[in-house]
Amino acid sequence: MKTTIDIPIEELKDAMRLTGVKTKRAAVLTALTDFNRRRRMAEATRVLGTSVTFMTPEALRKARLARRTA
Repeated sequence: MKTTIDIPIEELKDAMRLTGVKTKRAAVLTALTDFNRRRRMAEATRVLGTSVTFMTPEALRKARLARRTA
């Protein structure tokens, strides 16, 4: 789908440089993909982080130590 948007050229150049992509389209797609991934991760963290069945940091350390010595 073609869409016309006004993107500040310096921001677009920085995105292309930082991602190593060669085209403006690739820079925009990379930025959108990364943005969406981060939002999905934040949502999952918000939802999953409220579970009372997760291991505590201490229980996780103990399980890791037990696995190393087994």
